[in-house]
Amino acid sequence: MSYEIPGRLSETFGKLPFTEHGAAWDGCYTDKYTPWDRAGPSLALADLLAQRPDLVPPAQERDSRGNLLRDSTGAVCKRTALVPGCGRGHDVLLLSSYGYDVWGLDTSETAINMARESQATAEKDGTYKTADGMERGAINWIVADFFSDGWTKGIGTDGTGKFDLIFDYTFLCALPLDIRPRWAERMSQLISTQGRLVCLEFPSGRPLSEGGPAWGVWPEVYEALLTAPGEPVSYNDDATVVETPSPKPRDNALHRLSLIKPARTHKAGTNDDGSVRDFISVWSR
Repeated sequence: MSYEIPGRLSETFGKLPFTEHGAAWDGCYTDKYTPWDRAGPSLALADLLAQRPDLVPPAQERDSRGNLLRDSTGAVCKRTALVPGCGRGHDVLLLSSYGYDVWGLDTSETAINMARESQATAEKDGTYKTADGMERGAINWIVADFFSDGWTKGIGTDGTGKFDLIFDYTFLCALPLDIRPRWAERMSQLISTQGRLVCLEFPSGRPLSEGGPAWGVWPEVYEALLTAPGEPVSYNDDATVVETPSPKPRDNALHRLSLIKPARTHKAGTNDDGSVRDFISVWSR
């Protein structure tokens, strides 16, 4: 399979210092140049939430009589979710419809403004139906650098700055290869004790020689990064890992619970014959 490489992305980010990437992404949104936007939520995530409750923490729980659990104020108890690099917010809206209180994060203020517009349109049109028996989760939009600490204060699960579910899609693949270990370390910091990291792995198998973003990945890339957060990783040209970091125990390591070939995904994650090329992986502490 060959991947289309948007020329503007490779030209813009090829030699740009990482500290300047945020402004460059904002410029793409300002110009309405967003080839990574899928115009809707991730089908693979929707199927995981609907079909594999054993792999994700339930957004809301019930007592022995089947009533939703509530806190001392009478509000329904909801678990929390984070979508870093949320763009126009499609997956944030999906997670909210499944009952999670969700934070959508992006470094681009223009993207977040577009996400707010997406939310308003969806609410007007009734696009995202609430999952059966669930109360819709709250939606929060944040303009911030994923790698900074300030934006986490007082939010998330019990205000700890950690989250019960984090969804990554077209975020890791947008980062330069040398930043990937920082991504893994940050994910480890943001996951709650019983939380889950869900990765829709894209673009699987894209050779690194084709450039990026989006930079190619394989399941073993996520394994190397997340089992040894912060450790450097070297790659072959086909995007596979040269050598996996030592498996010695690490307090911040994440462990893969499942690796799934989803039945459905965005067209960008399929082969020419329509078969799915993406993977979806689920990680825990």
